[in-house]
Amino acid sequence: MPHSTENLETTTSHQHLCVTLVPLFNHLDTADQEKINQLVHHRHFSKGEQVLTPDGEPQLVIVARGNLKVYQLSAAGREQLLRVVSPGGYEGESQLFGASNNDLFAEALQPTEVCLLKQADFQRLLLNYPQLSLKLLELTANKMTAVEQQTQFLLMEKVEERLAKYLTDLQVAVGSLELTIPMKMKELAAYLGTTPETLSRKFKLLEEKKLIRRKSSNVTILDVEGLEEL
Repeated sequence: MPHSTENLETTTSHQHLCVTLVPLFNHLDTADQEKINQLVHHRHFSKGEQVLTPDGEPQLVIVARGNLKVYQLSAAGREQLLRVVSPGGYEGESQLFGASNNDLFAEALQPTEVCLLKQADFQRLLLNYPQLSLKLLELTANKMTAVEQQTQFLLMEKVEERLAKYLTDLQVAVGSLELTIPMKMKELAAYLGTTPETLSRKFKLLEEKKLIRRKSSNVTILDVEGLEEL
């Protein structure tokens, strides 16, 4: 019986090794990953609970389980979705380098487990592991490219084109024709720059064209080439 408990503790410890999930850290050897993991604080957030706010403490947020939506508020108080952060993703690195957070929020889309790395601990890590600075620059550049791509994506005139592009990108990301939309329809509509009503009509349009089959947040792609052509 003690042997089973030990195995359970080992498994749990491994599951909580958030640094193995993140490209910023997972290139380090296991011993160094263990040291970094001792610096992070594990927290669970309920659906709808805010993880990052403009007036919050600067920290790196690593998603272990669940999803975060990252958004900002317009001058009129309207929510503008920027991205969804899935397990292995992270947010908050800009604030760790001193950038001010005037309007950025991160909120749990479902029960979510994260690992938090405070600014002082993060700066010590960069001193002890100089290679992390180069890796972070690389990842941040990739993130900026993704933001630029989304800007171009929103320039697409037709909403059905944006929806088709989103679905094909998601299909490539998950490697399956069976998709689960990682956010509510209201949030997806904001991400695509449209309204929930218009988004619903465009989903029906793709179904009528027999490009997809949809049930709630579950979507099956029936014709990848048709979506790409659209």
